[in-house]
Amino acid sequence: MTLISKFKKKFYFVAAGYFKFWANISLKRWHPRIVVITGSAGKTTMLNLVESQLGTKAHYSHNANSAFGIAFDILGMHGITGSKLHWVSLILSAPGRAFSYQRHEDYYIVECDGERPHEAEFIAKWLKPEVSLWVSLGRSHAVFYEGVVANGEFETIDEAIAHEFATIPMHTRKLVLIDGDNQEMVNSTKIVDAEVVKLSKDELQEYEVYPDHAIFKFKNHSFEFNEPMPRDVTIQLVMLERLMKYLDLPINYKLDDFDMPPARSNFLKGKKGIKIIDSSYNAHIISMTTMLDTFKLMHAPHKWMVIGDIIDQGKLEGEEHERLAELLLKVKAEKVIMIGRRTKKYTYPLMKDKCDVISFDKPQQALKYLEENLTGKETVLFKGSQYLEWIVEKLLADPADVDKLARQDAAHKKRRASWGLK
Repeated sequence: MTLISKFKKKFYFVAAGYFKFWANISLKRWHPRIVVITGSAGKTTMLNLVESQLGTKAHYSHNANSAFGIAFDILGMHGITGSKLHWVSLILSAPGRAFSYQRHEDYYIVECDGERPHEAEFIAKWLKPEVSLWVSLGRSHAVFYEGVVANGEFETIDEAIAHEFATIPMHTRKLVLIDGDNQEMVNSTKIVDAEVVKLSKDELQEYEVYPDHAIFKFKNHSFEFNEPMPRDVTIQLVMLERLMKYLDLPINYKLDDFDMPPARSNFLKGKKGIKIIDSSYNAHIISMTTMLDTFKLMHAPHKWMVIGDIIDQGKLEGEEHERLAELLLKVKAEKVIMIGRRTKKYTYPLMKDKCDVISFDKPQQALKYLEENLTGKETVLFKGSQYLEWIVEKLLADPADVDKLARQDAAHKKRRASWGLK
C-alpha cells in the first residue's frame, strides 16, 4: 500500500469520526430503537421488507449504509456527492444540524455495509443496536480485504470478511438474527452476548416464480409478490417474522404491492413483448448464485441471460469467474451473452463448447446483437457490471420506466457517457 493510500485510509475514519460526533448529538436527542441490517447481499431488500411492515413508525437509511452516509442521514444532510466546495459546506453545517435537526420516529432501521475493513465495526461501536439482522455472508468487495490478509491480521479473505460483519452482532444489545444454515455465521456469533437466533430457509415449503410474480408458501401462511423475488429471500422473510414477533407488532403477509429497489430482480416490459428481469445493481458470486437459481426455476420459455463481469474481486477474480461458468451452465438457458474482459478471459472459455454463448467487450456490441436477434418471445435476465442498465434502458417498451432502473443520478450518467453510452 502506498503512502497516499495509507493516508486516505486513515483520513477516511478521521473524517467519518468528525461527522459521527455531531450526528451522535442528534441521535441521542432522537433516541430511537435501532435495528441494523448487514450482510454481503440482500441488505436493501431486507430494509424494504421491514419498511413494508413498520411504515411511518420508523426512519430508514435508504442509500446510506457507510459511516459517512449514516451520519449524514441522522443529520438530515445530503452528502458525499458533489464538489469539494460541497464538502466544506457539509463540514460547516454539521455542528448546527446536531442541535437543530431531530427525527421523531420510534425506530431507526439502518443498513450497514462491510465494504471497507473496520467500517462495520466503526458503525457497530457507535450505534450499539438493539437488534441486528445478518442476512448473508460472502466475498463481496473482496479486493478491499487483501491488505488486512497481507498484513497478517487474518489468514484468508473469507475469514477477514466474516470477522468484519460479525462486529455488528458483537455490539448488539438484545437480539441477533442470523442465517443458521451458514456455518461461518454460526461460528462467528458463538461468543455474542445478545440472544442469537439461528433461522433457516428450510421453513419454506413451496416456491413458485414467474417473470412477473413469486409465491412463498410456509406452513400456515404465504407471501406473494408482484416481482420475481429470488428463493433466497426466504431467509429475509423468516427474519421479518421473527423481528415483528420480537417487536410485538402484527405482520402483513400481503406484499403484492411491495416495491423492490431498482435493479434487484425487477420485472420490466421490453420492446417486441420481451420480458426483462433486471438484476443489474451488483455482481458477486452470492447475488449471481441467487439470481441464476431463480432464473433456472422460473416458469418461462426461451430464457436468455446477459451477464457482465464480477468486479472488486482482486486476486480472486479468476476463481470467481470460473465458478460463474459452472453456475451459468446449470441454468440451461437458450442463449448466454457476456460482456467484459473478465468473463471473456475466464468464463467464456469454459462454456463455449457446452452451450450457445457469445462474448462482447462492450455494452454497445451486446445491445446491437440483442436488437437484431430478439424476437419478442424471450425472457431476458440482466446480471452483472458493465453498465447493463444502459442496455435495459434501450430495450424498454415504455421509456418512462427508466426511473425504475439503477444508477440514474447525474454522476452515473456522466460515467456512462464517458464510455460512449448515451
